[in-house]
Amino acid sequence: MNAERPNGRGAADDVADLARRAGQLAGWAARTGFALGRKLPGVETAERGVRQVERQLLTELRRRLDEVDDPYHAALTAASAMNRPAVPGNVPAAVTLVPVRDNHAEPLRAAMAELLNHSVGFGRERAREYFYAIILRQLTPDEARILAALSDGSPFPAVDVVERTGLGGNGRVVLRNASTVGKAAGVSLPDQVPGYVTRLIGLGLVDLDEEVPSLETQYEILMTDETVREAEKHVRRAKFVRRTIHVSRLGAQFWQACDPASRPHSLG
Repeated sequence: MNAERPNGRGAADDVADLARRAGQLAGWAARTGFALGRKLPGVETAERGVRQVERQLLTELRRRLDEVDDPYHAALTAASAMNRPAVPGNVPAAVTLVPVRDNHAEPLRAAMAELLNHSVGFGRERAREYFYAIILRQLTPDEARILAALSDGSPFPAVDVVERTGLGGNGRVVLRNASTVGKAAGVSLPDQVPGYVTRLIGLGLVDLDEEVPSLETQYEILMTDETVREAEKHVRRAKFVRRTIHVSRLGAQFWQACDPASRPHSLG
């Protein structure tokens, strides 16, 4: 629940502040190429300090997000602790908790009922805010950095490493969505960039598109990436499928709502 604090601030206000501070670090690092200057005197020490602050902020942000009104989390917690039969009268007639054989409410059914109850009272803006909060909870710090790097709409090269078949076609894929965007964003785990990009595509925040010839130099750099070279060793004849990635329409809307550098505005 979004309980008010003595100073008049609620959990949602704290979450907004933490998100703003965490996002400022991720966005600043991605836009300024902070990680690319690691060899400069004192930069490595400064970077460790930034990473530590970033981890602390994101850890606290996730804790605070769990305190904000979350029907799914609340229903699961409440239903798991229930030691009494479900009372259908507590929910709309069309949304009835289904008891199991021992007369206890099933957590998943209770959670679904709770979500359906909230959907009745959610307006367009509140529903969108909740949707974005759910997405935000799923992002890792490195993925937030990648999204920040993509937020201006610029495309980045992406490559799949596949096994070439005898007829010249594509066989099994040994590496999917390798990209230079990780280095541009200064991620902590460069070898996980293909997985990060794949997850962001799955969340609908990033789109995969055709190869862009003007990015030829970046494609050449990507081909020397350690992750790409390692994947190439696992196939007899490698084929590289070139694509590009860029922020999707949903990703742009999500970033506009969450961008810590922007002034608060309506989500509608």
